[in-house]
Amino acid sequence: MKLLITCLTVIFFSLSASAQDIGSKIPNAIFYNRDNTPFSTYNIPNGKKSLIIFFDATCEHCQKVVAQMSKRTKELKNVNVYMISQDEYRSIDYFMTNFGKPFLQQKNVKVVQDRDHVFIMAFHPKQYPAIYLYNADKSLAFTSSNQNDVPKFFKLINP
Repeated sequence: MKLLITCLTVIFFSLSASAQDIGSKIPNAIFYNRDNTPFSTYNIPNGKKSLIIFFDATCEHCQKVVAQMSKRTKELKNVNVYMISQDEYRSIDYFMTNFGKPFLQQKNVKVVQDRDHVFIMAFHPKQYPAIYLYNADKSLAFTSSNQNDVPKFFKLINP
């Protein structure tokens, strides 16, 4: 009986959670750098567009999206890129080395770990990968989990 009530509660909260609305601001959340120092979304600077990519290292769609985007790093030079995963850093490293290697050379790309599992509650992604493009004022411009939408992100980044 407890299991049934727990399952129903989880389903209720899952259905009541909605994705972010266009124009909403970047939610406040804390993630962790490789050296275990905190990184807060509050510290994402204004004045530049920001691209947030939430990924799972074993997700094939995530691998394809990051591989596509990493081939176009020159077009992302004026955008802050934040790669966020709940995986352990050894899995994150494997993922980045194999699918996002060009990103590793970029100063505007930050890879952080969501070890406290706060991303889902703060951003309400529908599935992996979850990609969010924020304007220079930190308002949401576009979001998608569809790997076919990668060109749309680049059109919005480089109008």
